Amino acid sequence: MKPLKDSKRTLLKPHLLSVEELSIPEINILLNKADFYADANKQRGKIEKTLKGSTVITLFFETSTRTKTSFELAAKRLGADSIGINASASAIKKGETLIDTAMTLNAMHADILIVRHPDSGAVKLLSEKVNCAAINAGDGTHEHPTQALLDALTIKKNKKEIKGLNIAICGDVLHSRVARSNILLLSKLGAKINIIAPPTLIPKGIENLGVEIFNNMEKGLVNCDIVMMLRLQTERMKGLYVPSTREYFKFYGLDHEKLKNAKKDALIMHPGPMNRGVEIDSSLADNLDRSVIHQQVEIGVAVRMACLEMLTVGIDK
Repeated sequence: MKPLKDSKRTLLKPHLLSVEELSIPEINILLNKADFYADANKQRGKIEKTLKGSTVITLFFETSTRTKTSFELAAKRLGADSIGINASASAIKKGETLIDTAMTLNAMHADILIVRHPDSGAVKLLSEKVNCAAINAGDGTHEHPTQALLDALTIKKNKKEIKGLNIAICGDVLHSRVARSNILLLSKLGAKINIIAPPTLIPKGIENLGVEIFNNMEKGLVNCDIVMMLRLQTERMKGLYVPSTREYFKFYGLDHEKLKNAKKDALIMHPGPMNRGVEIDSSLADNLDRSVIHQQVEIGVAVRMACLEMLTVGIDK
């Protein structure tokens, strides 16, 4: 099913590769549609099967639980056939190139391809070679657009507005595609972003994105409305970036004492998976008065439903 060129549809995109490609009006249309789905998902049988007859393929070159399952559930709730390809057990593992993979996928006549890849830019390359819409489900340290969109909607549902909020993004920013997408998206929507990390985990030139950098967590959390923690991505680290996980938690792990520096009603977020006792104290992660981590997962399905609709039939205002 090719995207329908319906002039009545406000938002219809060929691919979703980066939040940089989305304008503020487009972001708001997407978030409003996702908000509708977030409410509709709580009522059985109330969702129109807008993707009925279409085929969605998930192709993950890296392991994933939340994102892959979330996309597959989103596709099924909209009536699509969802097929998952295990890259580690396919011909790709045997040396097949991305171009060859694209030719194989084209022969399957899919409508949407959802890809996660360890190399930045790989999903964009694949999108140029396939005859269907492509969604970037995370490419290297580049971007993870649907994660940023679901984070934005989670914030909006709890704080009403993003404009004017102070948001702290803390942890392994150097290896985080989530951090980059959130910086781009939340800044575009009017938030002020503090980056908190040891010097070894701060990317060069990140100040060019308009963020303020802190190496001291207590100072970086002052007056913050949202505290977004990031996982230490040891699988991407080549060399020693932190002395030890114990030392890391002492200075950069979120605990009750450090959280006192943020606003009294500051919310805690985490894209998952969490390293409890490394970047966040378990008692805070499970504190439903402050933590919206489980809500992020729930809203993720709704956001991905909106993204799938955008790439097939478009979204009305």
